[in-house]
Amino acid sequence: MMPATQDEVAAAREALEAVRKEVARVYIGPSQPIDHMLVALLARGHVLLEGVPGVAKTTLAKAFAASLGVKMRRIQFTPDLLPADITGTYVLAPRDGTFSFRQGPIFANLVLADEINRAPPKTQAALLEAMQEQQVTVEGDSFELPDPYLVVATQNPIDLEGTYPLPEAQIDRFLVRVALTYPPREDEIAMLKTHHAAHPTANAVVNAERVRKLQDVARRIHVENDLYEYAVSITEHTRTDRRVLLGASPRATLGLVQAAKAAALLAGRSFATPDDLRGFAVSVLAHRLVLAEDQDSGASAGVEVVESTLRRVSYRKSVRTA
Repeated sequence: MMPATQDEVAAAREALEAVRKEVARVYIGPSQPIDHMLVALLARGHVLLEGVPGVAKTTLAKAFAASLGVKMRRIQFTPDLLPADITGTYVLAPRDGTFSFRQGPIFANLVLADEINRAPPKTQAALLEAMQEQQVTVEGDSFELPDPYLVVATQNPIDLEGTYPLPEAQIDRFLVRVALTYPPREDEIAMLKTHHAAHPTANAVVNAERVRKLQDVARRIHVENDLYEYAVSITEHTRTDRRVLLGASPRATLGLVQAAKAAALLAGRSFATPDDLRGFAVSVLAHRLVLAEDQDSGASAGVEVVESTLRRVSYRKSVRTA
């Protein structure tokens, strides 16, 4: 695999900056959520947006899809939603008596799974194969999903009535968790000025083919062996923390490295650094930890564990001899 060249990185950064600016025209708030979604896209991961109602989770996802110039479908998760409502099903053609497959809303480049924790576990699980294998299986037949493919799920972390917590296996499929909070006063005023008359819409600044090329450049970002060792040291430490019942999995370690490579590309570098790993450790690892019963089960508890890990585990560059 040929490493990404500096020319490729520079061109990729220019395109990514255009996407960031276009989304920011519609989503008024900190740039961190946009950057996290870009990193997930480049790393071929998925995003879990957490926040109370009204903090622009759906607005962010729609603007992001529009700026990429890709097909987006929204699924409103409810307690009566069935797996077939997501994946699609075979329907009978009365004229000739044959069955044909009717695609569900999961067949899109960006799928917005709104309030994912309101659907029962069986329906939530319908997303598992799609998120991991980029395909769905219906009645024994497999169907490929579009490329690129990104699931953006939202959930309200406060309202627990009528919700079904996501199982650990599904939580582990989300590359990053992004917490959206109330905006600063200045951003809220700017939002009022922007949206008071008509809701702005984002324009496509790239397309699906360009996104695939950006993902290929991110895949070829250089990572030193020392960083692989550092990433494993971080996740290993979460597995020995007394506050944690189940630490970060090997999939989480892989996700951390992939996120670091994407972050490097977003910063315009052809190589990843320890700061790239540290910068995304909380977003990639905290939501995957299963805490001990005597610990607070809230999202902040997982964040504290990862932040403590970063303070305790230091990066050590190996000394190589000729």
